[in-house]
Parts: sequence; C-alpha cells; structure tokens
Amino acid sequence: MKTFLVFALSLFSIAPLLHAQAPADQYAYILAGAPVAQREGAGVLKWKTDFTYDTLKPSTNLIVCYDQSGWPLQQAFSIECTNIGNMARVAQNFKFEASGDRAKRNALVLESEKNGTRLQPVVGSLWHHLYGPDTQHVLHHVTVAMPGATGAALGLPENGNANGAWVMDAGTSSAHIMLPPQE
Repeated sequence: MKTFLVFALSLFSIAPLLHAQAPADQYAYILAGAPVAQREGAGVLKWKTDFTYDTLKPSTNLIVCYDQSGWPLQQAFSIECTNIGNMARVAQNFKFEASGDRAKRNALVLESEKNGTRLQPVVGSLWHHLYGPDTQHVLHHVTVAMPGATGAALGLPENGNANGAWVMDAGTSSAHIMLPPQE
C-alpha cells in the first residue's frame, strides 16, 4: 500500500500543469479539472436534478468531469473530475446534499455508513476539484479515495496539521488522502 501511496503522490507533481490552457472546445472549462495528460480522453457529464446524468462527451480513459456549480453545498464555481466508476457514489452524495444543510448531509452519510448503504468509491481513484466563489478565484484540490484506510495503515497523519498529505475520515468508506489545495 505504501508503494501505491508513493506512486499516487508522485502524480501530483503535475499539479501546476493543470492550470495550462485547456483545449478550445465547448467543454474546455469543465475539462480544465482533469489532469492535462488525461483531458483529451476525459468524458463530460451533465447531472440532472433527479441525480442521473447525460453523457455529453464519452470518456475513453475512465475519467469524467462535470460542472456542479451552484448545487446545494457546492461553491458558486465547482468542477469535479474522477473515475466513472464513482458516479453512483456522486449521485448518492448529491442526494445527501440536496437539503442544502451540511449537518443533515453529515447525518445521512453517518447513517449510511452505519447501516451499510454507503456506496464505495473506486479504491485509489483520484478526485480533482476546481472550486471557488467565481472563475477568477479558483482552488485546485486533489484527493485519493482509500475506503477503510487509516493513518496507521498508510503511515500518514489523520489530521492536516503537518502541512502535507493526510488521511481524512479514517476507517470509513469516505477515507481519502487529502492533499493541500493549490491555487
């Protein structure tokens, strides 16, 4: 698992490249959330209010991106890219967030963890988030899905105090490696 961690963290050395010019097409602003090397093959989805989606551009590399700007509990500008295998979990997240109340959302996540209905992400899949109050003030945040992982198992802290990678939500299906956001 530590070998995977070293490999995954080495991928993030390309983070500055994520801000490079996106291809000039109708989905460029959405695809800007995908790593440069994977943009061309990344798919584009459009989520609907019933928590299903339409495929606007099919993926040829398992990466899909979508605009979630303005959805409940999302920033005014919010693009996300991840493995297409995570879409059922994304739909579940949108359902939990639909009330617009973070405390209710957290309670629903906790209850689904307890009763075994929390959908699992693809282990090791990356989640790329571009978000901010507008397109001029955007942060890039990357997480690595590691359901069930703990800091002890990965050799990482379980809080962000060390100013580096750490495990959030350790021991749950939501466990993931957090990396500090970048501008």
